[in-house]
Amino acid sequence: MEDLKLFSRVKNWLLELEYYIQLENEEHQTFIIEKENEGIKNMMIVIAPQILIIEQFLFRCKNNQHDIFKQLLIKNRDIVHGAFVLDESGEKVIFRDTLQTENLNQNELIATINSLSLLISEYSTEMISFSK
Repeated sequence: MEDLKLFSRVKNWLLELEYYIQLENEEHQTFIIEKENEGIKNMMIVIAPQILIIEQFLFRCKNNQHDIFKQLLIKNRDIVHGAFVLDESGEKVIFRDTLQTENLNQNELIATINSLSLLISEYSTEMISFSK
């Protein structure tokens, strides 16, 4: 029952913050949201036991370029919430953050989303060049 309450609470927060919910699946506790003017596109939010997972695909890094990975790890230090991660293939660069659900509030959720928006606004030129 607590999961359903959290799902509803997160949905209400997203709507209050004027994010467009592309998909919501209460059974799988999943949302896909966007707000393109803030760089949020196909962001996945998953409510898992005790954590909220937030992920957005950023770009594909071809040729397994170690220099790019090094630059991304260095940039991770500047990111306020979340981090760059790689998927299992080692090619897809994703923004990811996890939040504990026990005392989750709207401010924590928006801080993570704002962190990605800020990252995209400051680092988009580099990310575009990395994807080429």
